[in-house]
Amino acid sequence: MPAKYTMRISRLTVDKLGVKLYDKVSAVLAELIANAYDADAQNVTIHAPMGKYLAGKANGEVRDKGFEIKIEDDGAGMTPDEMQAFFLVIGAERRTDSRRGDVSKHFKRKVMGRKGVGKLAPFGICKVMEVVSAGGDPVTERGETGHLTSHIVLRYDEIVAIPDEPDERYEPEVGDKDGTLSRRSGTTIALREFDYRKISDVDVLARQIAQRFGIRSKNWQVSLRDVADGTSSPVGEFAIETMPNTRVDFHENGRATGPDGAGLQDIEAGFTHEGNFRSVTGWMAYSKAPYRDEEMAGVRIYCRGKIAAQSTVFNQKAGFTGEHNIRSYLVGELHADWLDEDEDLIQTDRRDILWSNEVAAAFQNWGRRVVKRIGTLSRDPMRKATLELFMETGQVEDRIETLFPADGQSEIRAKATELARMFGRTINRSEVEDEEVVGDLVNLSLELAPHVTLDAKMREAAERTNAPFDMLVSLLRTARIAELASFGRIAEDRLKVISRLDGLKDRPETREAELQRLISDAPWLIDPEWAPVTANRTLQRLRQEFANHYLQETGERIDLGDIEHPNKRPDFVLSSQDGIAQIIEIKRPGHSLTNAEMERIVAYHDCMESFLAQNAKFRTRIQDFHITLVCDEVALSGSQNAALRYMTPKLTRLTWRDFLLRTEIIHKDFLAEADRQKRLAVSRSD
Repeated sequence: MPAKYTMRISRLTVDKLGVKLYDKVSAVLAELIANAYDADAQNVTIHAPMGKYLAGKANGEVRDKGFEIKIEDDGAGMTPDEMQAFFLVIGAERRTDSRRGDVSKHFKRKVMGRKGVGKLAPFGICKVMEVVSAGGDPVTERGETGHLTSHIVLRYDEIVAIPDEPDERYEPEVGDKDGTLSRRSGTTIALREFDYRKISDVDVLARQIAQRFGIRSKNWQVSLRDVADGTSSPVGEFAIETMPNTRVDFHENGRATGPDGAGLQDIEAGFTHEGNFRSVTGWMAYSKAPYRDEEMAGVRIYCRGKIAAQSTVFNQKAGFTGEHNIRSYLVGELHADWLDEDEDLIQTDRRDILWSNEVAAAFQNWGRRVVKRIGTLSRDPMRKATLELFMETGQVEDRIETLFPADGQSEIRAKATELARMFGRTINRSEVEDEEVVGDLVNLSLELAPHVTLDAKMREAAERTNAPFDMLVSLLRTARIAELASFGRIAEDRLKVISRLDGLKDRPETREAELQRLISDAPWLIDPEWAPVTANRTLQRLRQEFANHYLQETGERIDLGDIEHPNKRPDFVLSSQDGIAQIIEIKRPGHSLTNAEMERIVAYHDCMESFLAQNAKFRTRIQDFHITLVCDEVALSGSQNAALRYMTPKLTRLTWRDFLLRTEIIHKDFLAEADRQKRLAVSRSD
């Protein structure tokens, strides 16, 4: 006859200790794995659809997909009597139970479980939990020898439907394997009918589980099996690559040692509270790279091999020295079994420690002292590591050798390396991960190196009354390289602006005002020979007085401001180059010029002619004017079409394609020529 099982539990208990505490798949699996560990299992295998949503969701309704997660172990298992006495009793204190005790029966492991509520964790993600467990000493029945099996099915909806009355009991469904014999001991738990949850990919899940356990044992292994393809992966240790010379170790003898292995006089591997020394073992260090996920963030604190808390600074307030590096790089693994021995100092969901407790508060103060000490010890290694990463990310050595390859340029190479290392020492660790930031600083180092070297050579020549001819030749050659480096940097920067403009013009939401703003800041886009105008008072007066003249002639107000507001579109961009007032009219890409728009351009032309004729004071600076029209198509007719032909000597029309292509080609040719000239200068020095 199948065994009759009953469980007394309130709806509130299931809700508070199952659904509310364990809402992540990895957290649920960790609880079941911990139970297997306490049962002396050597192997635990999780069968699951890795990387999948376990249920769908549409219009607020959750729909099960029929997936199943199985957790199998080869531990001691449970007979039907043990199933009733232990598994189906919620909140029983295992460690004070003489039938089970504080350590496991076979391997004498310090058991992780204490409160007896972890078995409810699956109801945080699913509605059905099936448990098949074979345990006890082998028995022989009807000529067959094996371990007696218990088999039950727990359903969340049925449990919470039981009235919360003293005599009410929940009776789980009895499975068909109940009372049978199994050749092997162990437990298999199957979870079904899931809520809307996703299980991580194999690699991520392995890392999540490894993070929750700090177990080092040759007779313990957790494996993950993807039911989709049948592949199996072992869960290894939670590995973090640490920065050299930053690690502090805490030993069982109470001694703490620094990166060089020497003892630390001001730090112990634990602390004393009310005359009792609380040992803390493990290590703390800086990670080689900033935190990449929440699993590696901070120091993991374990109790009996299971995570109890994770903290970056032991709740230290902001504003302490080295805070940024500590919050971004401090990692570690500490073990403190006393957190769950005399009294339980761990929150039920094992997400943190009860820091308000006096012992926990003393632990917190110890942690803060260690954190500050590690910050001091790691300051120089952090700077060194940051500099090395800067040199590596920026490919500094390779770029210097490429730009200054000749023997005669050894001084420039040395200066470029010196400048790059100087910038690398000033950058912080988070910025050194940004290739664009590093690239800009390396470019600046390469650009400045010839100039700084030239300055040193000029000082040396000035201090010598009779400078030898070879020194003058070297000085002139260095000056030439410095000049080419500066022009090359300008051309590179301009190519970036061209690329930005090319992307801007293809965006459908781009406004003409944005294009005008860019060209106002970089008028050389229209003609590469134009230099940017930054503070031209004549141009400012021309803008103001021409606007007044235009109002008198046409009765219309015209806006020729400095384009300070991105959403405000001036009538056109007015610039001044080589004594020519440049009127730049920009239409958005793909636009066709209309008669009304052409009529306005004619008005610009006529008014500018009359303005310059009537204002001789501007003739000393502004001799003439020219109109550049950037517009892809023309849809003119009649007199406006004729006006366009008539104005051709004073008006140049460019399509967006020709406009960008011409400018880009000229600047690329400039870069190529600068590089050729530099190599020619080098060859002449050999």
